[in-house]
Amino acid sequence: MTADHASLIVQGEDRVGLVAAITSVLTAHDANIVSLDQYSDDPAGGAFFQRTVFRLDNLKAALPALEKDLQKNLEKRFNLRFTLRDLSVPRRMAIFASKSDHCLLDLLWRQRRGELPVTIPMVISNHPDTAEDVRAFGVPFFHVPSSGPDKSAAEAEHLRLLQGNVDFIVLARYMQILSGEFIEKVGVPIINIHHSFLPAFIGAGPYNKAKERGVKLVGATAHYVTEELDQGPIIEQDVVRVTHADTITELQRRGADVERVVLARAVKWHSEDRVIRNGNHTIVFA
Repeated sequence: MTADHASLIVQGEDRVGLVAAITSVLTAHDANIVSLDQYSDDPAGGAFFQRTVFRLDNLKAALPALEKDLQKNLEKRFNLRFTLRDLSVPRRMAIFASKSDHCLLDLLWRQRRGELPVTIPMVISNHPDTAEDVRAFGVPFFHVPSSGPDKSAAEAEHLRLLQGNVDFIVLARYMQILSGEFIEKVGVPIINIHHSFLPAFIGAGPYNKAKERGVKLVGATAHYVTEELDQGPIIEQDVVRVTHADTITELQRRGADVERVVLARAVKWHSEDRVIRNGNHTIVFA
């Protein structure tokens, strides 16, 4: 990220004067607005969302005074919530994986190429299969076995490794269910990727079921993790057309391609503060 750039995320009840108030504070601090996106779900008292990227000389030194002024003018005056972040500091992303490596290796490759504004302090897996591939990227790999109904010991080890070391977690085809207690204790956003079919197939062998039904589209969904399995706010989705002639292996390959792209977009948008959560809904300024 370019030095001296920051993001300002604002949300709250819509009313007259919000954009003017926000930009006036930035102008008063000599901040130059680089981009500004906003959305209101109802201009007559609905919910208001805005993402602003700005440049400010000597940003690190100037942020405390700017944040104080924003609190005064946005929180107290308009009851708006906001987050302010120095974009030159990349977010720390931990990756959870199992045996499938397509999403895991794609994220590592994109991060090494500078396509994702993140650092990767660790990869955690319940299988050792991808250890050497991960370490080839210079990323620490931790094998934490997790099986059976009682995953408390594994989750305790996860928490020990993660707490204080990461800003968000990505489940890159991690084939274990996280408990509600873990989600609460870890205290950072978690992004998951899973296949999507029209119609949808759940349980074991989804590609076999898709082939049997003659599915014409396969795809993927990236979403935030909540206690309700696969019911969290959706960040990104995409599909690819398939035909009756595609084998199960070909469906899996094409599905994996979509999963990689969708997850990479979701990670990039999240790490650039382009996704605003509003209950079980998201506003994505892509």
